[in-house]
Amino acid sequence: MSGFSDYDKYDGLGLAELVRKKEVKPNELVEEAISRIEKLNPQLNAVIYKMYEIARKTADGDLPDGPFKGVPFLMKDIVMAYAGVPLTNGSRFFKDYIPDHDSELVKRFKAAGIIVVGKTNTPEFGLVPITEPELFGPTNNPWDLNRTPGGSSGGSAAAVAARMVPLAHASDGGGSIRMPASCCGVFGLKPTRGRNPIGPDFGEAWRGLHCDHVLTRSVRDSAAMLDASAGPDIGAPYYAAPPARPFLTEVGTDPGKLRIAFTSEPFLGALVDKDCVKGLETTARLCQDLGHDVVEAEPQIDGKAFAKAFLTIVCVETRAAIEEAQVLLNRKASFKDFEPSTWALGLLGRQCRAPEFSRSLNLVQRTARQIGDFFEKFDVLLTPTLALPPVATGALQPKGMRAMAMKLLGSLNAGTLISMLSGIEILSQHIFEFMPYTPLFNVTGQPAMSVPLYWNDEGLPIGMQFVGRYGDEATLFRLAGQLEKARPWSERIPPICAKTN
Repeated sequence: MSGFSDYDKYDGLGLAELVRKKEVKPNELVEEAISRIEKLNPQLNAVIYKMYEIARKTADGDLPDGPFKGVPFLMKDIVMAYAGVPLTNGSRFFKDYIPDHDSELVKRFKAAGIIVVGKTNTPEFGLVPITEPELFGPTNNPWDLNRTPGGSSGGSAAAVAARMVPLAHASDGGGSIRMPASCCGVFGLKPTRGRNPIGPDFGEAWRGLHCDHVLTRSVRDSAAMLDASAGPDIGAPYYAAPPARPFLTEVGTDPGKLRIAFTSEPFLGALVDKDCVKGLETTARLCQDLGHDVVEAEPQIDGKAFAKAFLTIVCVETRAAIEEAQVLLNRKASFKDFEPSTWALGLLGRQCRAPEFSRSLNLVQRTARQIGDFFEKFDVLLTPTLALPPVATGALQPKGMRAMAMKLLGSLNAGTLISMLSGIEILSQHIFEFMPYTPLFNVTGQPAMSVPLYWNDEGLPIGMQFVGRYGDEATLFRLAGQLEKARPWSERIPPICAKTN
């Protein structure tokens, strides 16, 4: 079976329209996606599990008549279960785990008509903003193979940017949709908390910080997939109020005159690269030229206290994940089963007392109230997505004495000593220098998107983050559609790409 050479000229909805018109067959699209993965994956290492025979069988069957009927798709290898297919969560401990059921979101993706051709790389448990797991090795950025594609949805972002597939599953617990979108020059929207289902295996993940959606090249693909996937599943502890009308309708709607605040001041880190600032200034001018009221302003938070509380929650959740994994897999875990940083986070989480965890939750929730007050004055907040352009592979990994100490203390199960050494404070100083803008809005639950509006002189993409009010993806989709029309990015092609000339 031959492929479809014009594959990269269409987004997901465009390919589905060709399928409906019978101008191309689903199995032709699947073969084209497979060909592109085989061609580029040795360089990118974006796809870590191939589902080719499952995809071929699905393509030859009776597909649901959804908005993405017959469109090849990739699943991020974390949290969401696909029955009969390994789910490793980027971890050696899970390397032999095969779930016997589909997560609700996977069911909805399938009902939308997509055909899953494989699973994408992710860091262990999605804990870091880079994609360099020991289990599978690093994913490389198609704009520069020596740089990170971001994380934790780095495999999905690299695959979409390189035109392996038009859209792919992604998840976000501190920026993991938006950060790789920025690094790879694609569109990534983190939905409102409770918009997409996370059952049946979770009521909420990371105390509501985690959510799932997709990475796309076009704005309309993101909106159409959210229309297809959104809504509560059985037993959901909470859910976002349904939108007034389909999100896809919003993409072509005039947003009107929005009041947009912008800032380059990092909420959590200390420094911001000049290219990120330049991208922000350029984007602010573009918004002003489009008729919006653009004002320099930022919410006021205690960044140091927030960072410590946020990472306390992550440490406790990491420990809980390790202990839940022991029950699920019916075997005891040791430091040899996990990467040193993951095990160290778990040790810190084990040392955390319940009152400290509760105080951390209370602090981040109070911060969310402060942010809510800021959005009484503004419709949208604009920031750089990241404080740096895509960094070199390995640049954010622990090095030298820090790495040695982490391994030694982990092997000794010395959680108390790590805690005495102010482990969380040291960690917060390191990790947020790259990602000072995104985690705040996982805490508030607000929708936020990274839009590929700027490339620096080295040809590296630098995304811009737009944040909307809680439950108001509609405004973001209207604005994103306007920005996409004013400054199109679809023709920007990375050097490593499966584009047909």
